[in-house]
Amino acid sequence: MALNRRGIAFITASAAVVLACSVALVAQKKDDKDKKQSDAQKKEILDIVKIVDAAAAGQPAPNDFGLAWVREDYLKATASKEYIPFTVTFDASKSTSPNIALYWRVVAKDAAAPTATLTLPAKKDEKKDDKKPAIKYAYEDINFVPVNATQGSTARLSRAFTVTAGSYDVYVVMKEPASSQKNAAAPKVSLIKQTVTVPDFWAPDLATSSVIVASRIEPLAAPLSANEQIERPYALGMMEIVPTTDMKFTTKSELSVFMLIYHPKVDAMNKPDVTVEYNFYQKPSGSPEKFFNKTSPQPLNATTLPPAFDMSLGHQLQTGQAVPLASFPAGDYRLEIKVTDKLSAKSLTRDVNFTVTAG
Repeated sequence: MALNRRGIAFITASAAVVLACSVALVAQKKDDKDKKQSDAQKKEILDIVKIVDAAAAGQPAPNDFGLAWVREDYLKATASKEYIPFTVTFDASKSTSPNIALYWRVVAKDAAAPTATLTLPAKKDEKKDDKKPAIKYAYEDINFVPVNATQGSTARLSRAFTVTAGSYDVYVVMKEPASSQKNAAAPKVSLIKQTVTVPDFWAPDLATSSVIVASRIEPLAAPLSANEQIERPYALGMMEIVPTTDMKFTTKSELSVFMLIYHPKVDAMNKPDVTVEYNFYQKPSGSPEKFFNKTSPQPLNATTLPPAFDMSLGHQLQTGQAVPLASFPAGDYRLEIKVTDKLSAKSLTRDVNFTVTAG
């Protein structure tokens, strides 16, 4: 049985340029912003760095906000790097401040050469030593963000970093500002560490980005500003993906997925000939999974792609589906996405496990 589904509009602009913009906006240190940092913010940065340094040395860390890592996704960036947007959740009702610091540090587990550093304020009375090497990490950044306490434990934030392929520890910290009042309670702090293994999308083999499962995908009227892009890292070109925070859906919802396909072979017109199949399998409790249904195969070739699509110009191939779940009985499922490159006779599969509940 073939399912009805909505297609996801193609990125006709260069996805390489799109991600290059994202990378540049995320990676930049915003010198003007740094110059305007208040003394209080500078102190907050130093305090947070001390907290992370202590955690990295093995000291236990607090988690006053119930901070939790939800997901990360992997996409190809530029200059041999990969782009990793990630999402965390926290309990905003625990905050006593309308603003909170969010800091993330990425440390290579193999001690590879670092690629970025956050310029931190010097400690009071600390003399500048040009011969002293600066401490650098694969990536490091900080934001001061507003907190809406009414969001409660469903509050979420997404940020991103860019690194080369490899294994990394990602430290994420949320911290309230310290109070200037005498005998005030200590500010609340959360620190979590997540290990990620970043794939190499620069190898020439057929590959895909992460399969991003979205709660919704929205068009953008205009490109985001620098600050907006940093705060909304799942915006790619003229669309923004809002990733789901869990894999449970009701029969009244849709399963929306999106991914990019890397390194397909191209013809003389620099166009690929790829077919993408979406097959759904039921996973009954205590029984082997069984085929449930599928959508019609999605051909991506010179006939179906926009006339201007040209992979030699940096255009990247994308695929996506939005499948209504009304015909899915409650239960567990596996979506198998099979990508077949007809020109190279190569194929690969990606899996998405999800649950449908009555609703």
